Amino acid sequence: MSRDFPIHNWPGSYYINSEKRWETGTLSLTRTTVRFVSSQNGENLASFRLSRITEIKMESSSFIFSTLTVLEEGNTKHWFGSLQPNRVVVYNVLVHFWRERLLSPGSESQGAEPHPTKGRELISLMAGAQRRLEDTGQVLSHQGEQFDSMMQGLEKIDSDLGVADKLLSQLEVPSWWPFGKLPWKAAQEAKAEDAARAAAVASSSGTSTKNKVIASIPAVVSRGGDSDFKPGCLLVLVSSMEVRDTNCHLLHRYERNEVDEIKVYSPYEITVRQRFIGKPDICHRFLSAKMPEAMSVLEMQYKKKVEFTKEYTSFKATPLSSPCDKEGTSLNDVFLQRCQETEVPVEVPAGELSQLQVHVLQPSVSQAEAQELKQMLLQLKNLALEAESELERQDEVLDVLTSSTDRAAMQIGKHTSRMRRLL
Repeated sequence: MSRDFPIHNWPGSYYINSEKRWETGTLSLTRTTVRFVSSQNGENLASFRLSRITEIKMESSSFIFSTLTVLEEGNTKHWFGSLQPNRVVVYNVLVHFWRERLLSPGSESQGAEPHPTKGRELISLMAGAQRRLEDTGQVLSHQGEQFDSMMQGLEKIDSDLGVADKLLSQLEVPSWWPFGKLPWKAAQEAKAEDAARAAAVASSSGTSTKNKVIASIPAVVSRGGDSDFKPGCLLVLVSSMEVRDTNCHLLHRYERNEVDEIKVYSPYEITVRQRFIGKPDICHRFLSAKMPEAMSVLEMQYKKKVEFTKEYTSFKATPLSSPCDKEGTSLNDVFLQRCQETEVPVEVPAGELSQLQVHVLQPSVSQAEAQELKQMLLQLKNLALEAESELERQDEVLDVLTSSTDRAAMQIGKHTSRMRRLL
């Protein structure tokens, strides 16, 4: 995935401390870097990695001028002003990606090498899969507890319905009536049974499955354009999408059939739109470092409504790294670095094996990494087997619940009609 193509740009100004003046330009945020480029000559006035940031604040300059300051390692402070649409929006976006970068298991703050080995990448992928499977196991366990509680409730309902049946039978056939049961109208009884059956079908559909959360990611959210980004989160459910603030208060819910368009501007930025006739559309813009996790779900649920823009195509087409981003690095150094990343051995004259070729001939996955991967695979296997056994048990319970619910609903309908006839 590209890291150098800007995730977002904001026009603004940068304070050049050495010259004691402000320079207009564009502040850009990529997946790993913050950069400010002059609009006059295209000069790169500031460029630093997110992992080197120690503090982001909203301050005022000596002239009571609202600014955004970023403190870099080494006590280097960068001042940004005149940011559009406003500095609060820029602050929210920068803080979100900075925190997600620091909290990410594969962040550069936890390791000195900027390019992790393939073994570490595999371990990171396996760790993500393990966390997702553990979350699924917790959901299955909670769902199993709900099923067990429902079974207990249905058993109590069956017991109560048995008592009600005996009482109704005594009321329907008084001791003084010598001819058995009282005459009933067959049409009314059939109508009551149909109503009870329809109620059973409606209740069996339930809302617990519809409200199941598939993916939940932190994000900065804006209603409409990109002028009011605020911290929040995006929840993708089975039958809807929910927009919530930082306190988990519901801001808006998009039902699955109400979503008309999902535009993807980059792997980290999307808009969701619901169209209306005669009144304004409802549209939310989401910007999140965790958006790729939700996109895999959105593409499956809303595949006919997802639209990839030209910006997304440009983002994906940009190379992973650019020689211009490495200060003091020549094209030959970049070529050598790329040669170091390849797995194909380089042919060299005998007796002239340099450090470069030694690095190339090294295995891409070390013995320790392979052992760690083996342990993680065993844990994944155990989790998968436990999930499979729990699913089989819940399938059996679900069959019993379905039949018991239908039977109880029909009995309740019959008892209701019998009580109405007695009144």
